[in-house]
Amino acid sequence: MTKPSVDLTIVGSIGIDTIETPTEKQEEILGGSVSYACAAASFFTHTGMVGVVGTDFPEEFKQTWKNMSIDLEGLQTVEGKTFRWSGVYEENMDNRRTLSTELNVFETFSPELPEDYREAPYLFLGNIHPALQLHVLEQVRDPKFILIDTMDLWINIDKEDLAKVIGKCHMLTLNESEAQLFTGELSLNNAAKQLLELGPEYVLIKKGGNGSMLFTKDDIFLLHAYPLDSFKDPTGAGDTFAGGLMGALAASGKTDKESIRQAMVYGSIIASFGVEEFSLERLKQLGRDEIEARVSEFKEMCRI
Repeated sequence: MTKPSVDLTIVGSIGIDTIETPTEKQEEILGGSVSYACAAASFFTHTGMVGVVGTDFPEEFKQTWKNMSIDLEGLQTVEGKTFRWSGVYEENMDNRRTLSTELNVFETFSPELPEDYREAPYLFLGNIHPALQLHVLEQVRDPKFILIDTMDLWINIDKEDLAKVIGKCHMLTLNESEAQLFTGELSLNNAAKQLLELGPEYVLIKKGGNGSMLFTKDDIFLLHAYPLDSFKDPTGAGDTFAGGLMGALAASGKTDKESIRQAMVYGSIIASFGVEEFSLERLKQLGRDEIEARVSEFKEMCRI
């Protein structure tokens, strides 16, 4: 049997964003969950992108992905406008207000995986409607490890389908408010216990600048975030973290607990670089040597 052309398939949204922070505003920049995740994963493994753009999508954005050696066979181009999002961050850079959301071609997106992508051993289901995530799972052929991401919208409007797809994945990732919303539990420990009962082996709760927590039925792993002096834009940080994690895990060829913990470190470090600039600007300039140097520095900070 021939080896698939990609080791990791990532499915999600692609957008053109307008983002305003307390110090700066950037208009019409590249965004979307699959864009950030694929960029992060590309440092470690051959990654295939599944998403949709409109005929207005700038060629320079596609070239950015090509320069990162991201496989674009799964990218659909549909007549119409690309998904657009605009938002404003408050002074603390944690809270943000959505100003506008225009689904455009994303509204009728149905992910179709190229033949080779269906054989990829690793799969990341980015934050899209649970029915679409289930549609992707119907197309893949016995992947070794599946990570699913979600958001409060799907918890509120389609919790039943979301629970169904979570049960078919190895790991669920979501942020702390989403974990609390899904379970009704304020305690993240209790929330994770409930979520594990849905079927995944791992629940990864993202805590933004406070790091992340990995839960299994047997133990908890705590990972701090890399401390930054300053950063410009937190948009896509969670997708960058998850993409880097899955890229590093795919590169290891493993799925055991220790490998997942190591992959989380890489995901966290890639995300720390990503927020230093808007969009993919910092990741475009990033080299593997810089990544490894920061990983070593981070591990020394955490050493007991």
